[in-house]
Amino acid sequence: MPGTEVRTWRLASGSAEPSPSALWFPNGASAHPKMAWRQLLLACCLSAAVLLTNVEQKIFMQESDASNFLKRRGKRSPKSQDEVNAENRQKLRANELRREYYEEQRNEFENFVEEQNHEQEERSREAIEQWRQWHYDGLHPSYLYNRHHI
Repeated sequence: MPGTEVRTWRLASGSAEPSPSALWFPNGASAHPKMAWRQLLLACCLSAAVLLTNVEQKIFMQESDASNFLKRRGKRSPKSQDEVNAENRQKLRANELRREYYEEQRNEFENFVEEQNHEQEERSREAIEQWRQWHYDGLHPSYLYNRHHI
């Protein structure tokens, strides 16, 4: 067709076909697209290494401390007297706290039961007094003054 032109790309390499890197980086910033990924991966690895060196001091023990800890007491070796004493103190303290807790619960329950009994006695005394007042005929003295003393 007259008037249609075919454009050809002339690159620095001298070829007419554009390479994939020329399509990705048209200004010719990077000849290889994999280079950007490598740079990104390298930056991530370096930042992770820096973070781990900062955190390592807080998380991990020194090798000498770890070996001393493991040498001090093996899995089946007997406990030292200090360890036995510390465990016994912990058990005694736990028993004391448990005893205090249950004693407090028992006292609260006893107080609750005592209060309920007092309220029940008060209600029954009021009910008896109301019954006596209702059935009092006025001819005889009330029950409180009509008791026979021995």
